[in-house]
Parts: sequence; C-alpha cells; structure tokens
Amino acid sequence: MANFLYHNDLPDGLNLGPVVAIDCETMGLNPHRDRLCLIQMSGGDGDCHLVQVSKGQAAAPNLCAMLTDPAVLKLFHFGRFDIAALLHAFGVVTAPVYCTKIASKLVRTYTDRHGLKVLLQDMLGIDISKHQQQSDWGAPKLTAAQLDYAASDVLYLHQLMAAFDLLLQREDRVAVAQACFDFLPTRAALDLGGWPETDIFAH
Repeated sequence: MANFLYHNDLPDGLNLGPVVAIDCETMGLNPHRDRLCLIQMSGGDGDCHLVQVSKGQAAAPNLCAMLTDPAVLKLFHFGRFDIAALLHAFGVVTAPVYCTKIASKLVRTYTDRHGLKVLLQDMLGIDISKHQQQSDWGAPKLTAAQLDYAASDVLYLHQLMAAFDLLLQREDRVAVAQACFDFLPTRAALDLGGWPETDIFAH
C-alpha cells in the first residue's frame, strides 16, 4: 500500500480503473465558504492517489475527465457532499456514482449508524482512525498522518460496495438504490443552489 501525492491535478496517462473510490477534504462543511483542499482516490488495489488543490484553483483537466467519464463508476461514502464540493470547485457534474451511505440506509434499516468507521467495523472487521478528521487540510504541506487518514477513507470502499451489492440483492432494493445513485448529482446541485435542508418532495 502506497500514497501518491500530486499537486493540482492527476498526472497524464494515469488510469485508476473502471471503479474509482473518491473522498474529499475541505476546510469545513459549507462548500460556498470552505474551499476544497484534497481529493483522494483509489482504484481498489491498495494504493491511494491524492490531489492537493491550490487555493483559488478552478481547473484540473485530468481529474475532471475521470469524474465525468461515463465508463468510470465513482464510488463514495456520503457522495452528496463530495459531489457538491467538486461541482463547486471545478464546475463538473460527477457521474455515474455509487454511495455506500445510501446503500447502508436502504438495507441496514435496523440501525441509525451509517458512518464509514462503523460500517467498516461491522461489515469488514476493519478499524480506521478518525483522529485527523478535523485537522487543517488547507496547510501548504500535509503530514504523513493526514495522508494516511485521507487514504483510509477510500482504500476499503470497493470491498464495502461488494458487501452492499449482496445485501441490496438480498433485500430486493437494487433498483431503488440505483435510482438514488442516479439522482445524487442532482441532489448535490440542489444543495449548492440553495435547497440544502429542503425536502423538495414534501407537501
């Protein structure tokens, strides 16, 4: 397992495969206020590729080509936030997508615990640390501990997706899950557009 850190964009010619796990680190939870700082990605091979985003940066051609490639499934945990952050930073709609948090809420209806740390413990027996979660991701030089933390958020998502695929099939919820995944980029756009806390389907 290795971490590969790049600045501003993915390198030319890098192919992360047909399913890429993605997570973002920002300065906070308000995409209009808090800038995107780091994007971590894994093709499921145990390696993590991280792109550090410069303040004010608005373009990342290689990264955006992958985010919008219809042949590459982008795999998230709570993709709603990450897709909105990427849309706000680079102006691209990430698709197609899969979200393990949505999958969890559809099949693990016996609990209200759907955080990544809990899911990895319960479903895969993997324990990850969240110690660096609230560190300064805007720092010009990230520490090894920060990079390892960021990597842990994507390295196991392929295994988690495989486990949820089985549960979605068992509970006959594959179709509704896919419909939710397909809607997710629109939900992220609604968040950015001013409806973050509004259920547009309510009366």
